Amino acid sequence: MFIFKTNSPEQTFEFGKKLAQLVTPGFVLCLQGNLGAGKTLFVQGLASGLDTSDSVTSPTFTLLNVYQAKLTIFHFDLYRLEHPDELQDIGFYEYTATDGVAVIEWPDKFSEQLPSERLWIEITPGESMSERQIQIRAYGAKYQQVCEELKNIADSCFRYGHPSV
Repeated sequence: MFIFKTNSPEQTFEFGKKLAQLVTPGFVLCLQGNLGAGKTLFVQGLASGLDTSDSVTSPTFTLLNVYQAKLTIFHFDLYRLEHPDELQDIGFYEYTATDGVAVIEWPDKFSEQLPSERLWIEITPGESMSERQIQIRAYGAKYQQVCEELKNIADSCFRYGHPSV
């Protein structure tokens, strides 16, 4: 696990933008955090880094937003779903198996249904209103490599924890 800290909404956005440099076709990003933690802001940074001109918003009520970018972004919000069968109804399995980027908010609701290889990011509030702690866990060798590369390119102001096993 890697832990980073951002000190402002702008830094959280920039952190997402830096991650965009590392995503590849078929990338799966699970994004956990309470309401208002900064998940949408993080996705806005990711989308900006992938050169979208689309307006990125939370898919809370639509369940899925699709953004055209260098890699198509499939932005899921599973918060309002009640049963795993509903994942089939929204095309979850098809979209997470494409050459795009699947971003899944509230992934813990259906953790058994997630692809086995993925990047898990949890955003939590820090000590101040604008501070965020970003914990990253890799599932699979590809994502472990992404963590290593992210650690190397993230500005030192983001870094605050040490990798642990």
